[in-house]
Amino acid sequence: MSWTDERVETLKKMWGEGQSASQIAKELGGVTRNAVIGKVHRLGLSNRSAGAPAAKPEAKAKPATPAAPPKPEAKPRPSPKTEAARPVSTEPETRPAVPLRKQIIPAGQPLPPQPSANEISPEALAKVNEVEKKSKKISLMELTERTCKWPVGDPATEDFWFCGLPVQAGKPYCEAHVGVAFQPMSSRRDRKR
Repeated sequence: MSWTDERVETLKKMWGEGQSASQIAKELGGVTRNAVIGKVHRLGLSNRSAGAPAAKPEAKAKPATPAAPPKPEAKPRPSPKTEAARPVSTEPETRPAVPLRKQIIPAGQPLPPQPSANEISPEALAKVNEVEKKSKKISLMELTERTCKWPVGDPATEDFWFCGLPVQAGKPYCEAHVGVAFQPMSSRRDRKR
């Protein structure tokens, strides 16, 4: 469908009469409501002409009265639940500065102890230490889907490596590292108590 001069004139006439875009599209045929709206905007007809039925009847002019002083804007009132929970204060609310994220530790400095490391059983740590002595100590480029991806050391140093032992089926780590990384739900529940 192309916008011929005749179709454009029909569009302008119907738009000026206050017809909806859907009605115009139906009358023209072969064109969608959105195409009509797009053409109206491209033609600069987006405001209805004076001949169109007014959306609101014009209000009658009121007799001139002395202007009242403007009312101050009312603040929205909190709901009764929040109003009772919070004391009313006339001072501006100030909030303490809260850091947006944890502090970044520069490379080469030791990391602070992680909470999860303190929660691991001594048996699991002993097993991990034994496994790390036997590990293949591979680099990132040597990792495959069959090698344990447990990182050891600080990535910012030259002594950083991955375990590299065969992985447990369906897991990214070897058996010893799976025991540390994936703990049963019951032991996690017990720790929280």
